[in-house]
Amino acid sequence: MSANVDLNNRPDYDRVLQDIADYVLTYTVESGEALDTARNCLMDTLGCGLLALRFPECTKHLGPLVEGTVVPHGARVPGTSYRLDPVKAAWDIGSIVRWLDYNDTWLAAEWGHPSDNLGGILAVADHLSQKRVANGEAPLSMRVVLEAMVMAHEIQGVIALENAFNRVGLDHVLLVKVASTAVCAKLMGANREQLLSALSHAFVDGQALRTYRHAPNAGSRKSWAAGDASSRGVRLADIALRGEMGVPGVLTAPQWGFYDVLFSHTNKDLALKPEGKRSFSFSQPFASYVMENVLFKISFPAEFHAQTACEAAVALHPQVRNRLHEIERIVITTHESAIRIISKVGKLANAADRDHCIQYMTAVPLIFGHLVAEQYEDEFHAAHPIIDRLREKMEIVENPRFTREYLEADKRSIANALQVFFSDGSSTEQVVVEYPIGHRRRRAEGVPLLEEKFKANLATRFAGQRVGEIFALCKDQAALEATAVHRFVDLFVI
Repeated sequence: MSANVDLNNRPDYDRVLQDIADYVLTYTVESGEALDTARNCLMDTLGCGLLALRFPECTKHLGPLVEGTVVPHGARVPGTSYRLDPVKAAWDIGSIVRWLDYNDTWLAAEWGHPSDNLGGILAVADHLSQKRVANGEAPLSMRVVLEAMVMAHEIQGVIALENAFNRVGLDHVLLVKVASTAVCAKLMGANREQLLSALSHAFVDGQALRTYRHAPNAGSRKSWAAGDASSRGVRLADIALRGEMGVPGVLTAPQWGFYDVLFSHTNKDLALKPEGKRSFSFSQPFASYVMENVLFKISFPAEFHAQTACEAAVALHPQVRNRLHEIERIVITTHESAIRIISKVGKLANAADRDHCIQYMTAVPLIFGHLVAEQYEDEFHAAHPIIDRLREKMEIVENPRFTREYLEADKRSIANALQVFFSDGSSTEQVVVEYPIGHRRRRAEGVPLLEEKFKANLATRFAGQRVGEIFALCKDQAALEATAVHRFVDLFVI
């Protein structure tokens, strides 16, 4: 046979795609801890979305692409009066829940925010629930939404455990697209072949670059990128359910597949297979591990690698607030991932730049004793030049133990330590915070604060009676699971 032709034997679907499809179609979520955590995650995610509606830079993106569009059984965007097709609703919901960088987080070889998938999940479930009722069928229940959340968390998080897309310059929203595609296709009634087709197209798609998350190009796209990815998952699921053929060898095809084109950059974080190919590495099967261990951002709207630095800064605030002009040096001891992602010097151009700068996120609570979303805005930054003066005095030091325990499965710490030195030779003690309040190890301490955060966020959009009604339902696991999706979303409509 001539060497100038391709052997056209169509392969089976890549094993990774089959494993994801079989998990979504056959796994039964039985973990009470996972479902309880999903309920807390639902509260926190929706609350973060409601809070984001206070920011015009967010709300300018919301609503129908064509004003006046009427969508029968359209999906609603919580906190608004919009009723949209599920694809645009997923974009809007996903964007508001990520806008302030204040929802849950998963940290491993890759990072990300698995609750970003709620954009697609809630949009599809709301639309389908309304449609089923209109057709005389039973609506979808919120139990279905919670189960879909567990599965989306698991797909995104397990892939992230050992596969560093950031090392090859790809953004973690790729995993949002993959997870949203899988669970939304299932919600929409996909069979195995349709689900495999949809997943294959999620990997064929052009993938987002991390450019917009890093200096000197950090910007607000990072606040809507996940909404865009979850929305794309809904669109691809719809395309597959219309009968579109899949791309079986999307990952492994020589020269043209995902591994060769986008995952072949040589570095120690990528798994080198015996045959010399780079491909995904998995340390465990899909179950409910990720939801059970997910991290919540409870106290600070800050990139998660800085959460413990913010806690340490709040602890030191009483000792330094009256000595700010005496500070000679500030030492932040941290882990490698924080250094790689959020350590930066020089001018900070916008709010998105500031909430990904560990120096800024540490300086503000040192000075003021707290950190809130408004403190990233241009006006606040300009009014307080002391922030940049303290940034200039900061030293960033890696602690190898912090770096190591960040990746250890039985720890998953996100440690930071902070110490302030004064011009007279004195200093504060070094404050070390190894596990943030949103960590699984601090669930008992964190959940009551998460609930208070949810109520406060509800109060930014709704009157007291509605706040009480929503909160009471969300606190009751059994009642929430039994509630029809469209009735639940009704409570969030303005």
